[in-house]
Amino acid sequence: MSSCQDQCTVAVTGASGSFGRALLRRWPRQDVHLVGLTSSPEPLDLRDEAGEPIPLEQVVWRIGEEWALRPVLERVDVLVLNHGINQPQARSRAATGQALEVNALSSWRLLELFAEVVQQRAAARRQAEVWVNTSEAEIQPALSPLYELSKRLLGNLVSLRALDLGGSQGPLRIRRLVLGPFRSALNPIGLMGADFVAGQVLAQARLGCNLIIVSPNPLTYVLMPLSTLSRWLYFRLLTRAADESC
Repeated sequence: MSSCQDQCTVAVTGASGSFGRALLRRWPRQDVHLVGLTSSPEPLDLRDEAGEPIPLEQVVWRIGEEWALRPVLERVDVLVLNHGINQPQARSRAATGQALEVNALSSWRLLELFAEVVQQRAAARRQAEVWVNTSEAEIQPALSPLYELSKRLLGNLVSLRALDLGGSQGPLRIRRLVLGPFRSALNPIGLMGADFVAGQVLAQARLGCNLIIVSPNPLTYVLMPLSTLSRWLYFRLLTRAADESC
């Protein structure tokens, strides 16, 4: 699944949500230390199919204070950026700012912070991975304009930064999770179960996919790769890496 060959630390943001809990519950636990990153102070009680508690380290953090997670990220091998909010019908200035901050800018800051940490330890550690849940809302209507706007921004930021941060041979591997509607607190009428989605995500990761799509909409499997490729080409042609701009 990941590049971990022995003891591996996996951290998931949005760990209190439906998908975060399902992903942590289904993650293979042999030689893996699980870390749940959440904004909720309520203890995370995860149990396997037999009802046994799943060992989990819980870390409480706040949007806007991503820097405080640096000590945690320094020992993480796989970081899953999964936190977000959904505000259907909202369009106020405050709601817009909150959607952009939580759904896009916070994940971007964590991506940059983790990349910095990984670069500093590259000589001593194996390749790390970051999984970014951008959602099907990148390219499809989600009946929530602010959610769509913020997720599209996040998707574009991931495509742009992947030119410098990503790469199968580099110290940081970026995987994009494009998920269709699943049942959660953000979307109680989702068509898929979070546990099913988590299983499909992990199965595709085991196959080595960097673009992981789980959706009941067949168009997503056609449009998303085309969108990702076109953005990569556009950014590649019209931007330069920082060390080339002197």
